[in-house]
Amino acid sequence: MDHRIGQKFLEASVGFGGSCFKKDILNLVYLCKYYGLNEVAKFWYQVIKINEYQKNRFTEKIIDELGGSVKDKKIAILGWAFKKNTNDSRESASIEITKKLIESGAFINVYDPMVKESKIKEDLNNIWMSESRSVEDFSFRFSRLEIFDNYKDAIRETSALAIVTEWDEFKEINFKLVNQFTKNKPKIFDGRLILNQYHYTIGK
Repeated sequence: MDHRIGQKFLEASVGFGGSCFKKDILNLVYLCKYYGLNEVAKFWYQVIKINEYQKNRFTEKIIDELGGSVKDKKIAILGWAFKKNTNDSRESASIEITKKLIESGAFINVYDPMVKESKIKEDLNNIWMSESRSVEDFSFRFSRLEIFDNYKDAIRETSALAIVTEWDEFKEINFKLVNQFTKNKPKIFDGRLILNQYHYTIGK
């Protein structure tokens, strides 16, 4: 009866986000352990682990397809919310993907139609703060981040673009026009199985 785990929810993605679903699964793990169902607890904990693996796998694919290194390459992240039609970015796959790409030397352009620039920076700040980064390190990392108010500017002069949130406007992207104003003809990584044209997609 819960639509989050029914047919409507089982769609291709870089991994589920949001605070509630992860929390509910961890509560289930706790209950299983409490009642001595240790093997069942391990099973449900692996759902969390495989979700993290999915984000990492997508990021590694981007790096691999760009020749094994993204150092000083510009990559567009399209979508910051954990799902469309919300400005909620808690546990969003975009956070981990952006973090790893910046740490791998990339410059990142971000666009999301509903998530504010301050929230995007806050999400990254929180995850880097948890690693006790220095002030100099923070400044360097944020210097590699740029946030845009439209996807056309975000993908300009990029080597790759990754669709992480399934916003409807991304389905309308005309990639012939993209190649006209982007010299590099960026590689397209569809993390939501919403495009007909891509170099790599999850779900096929």
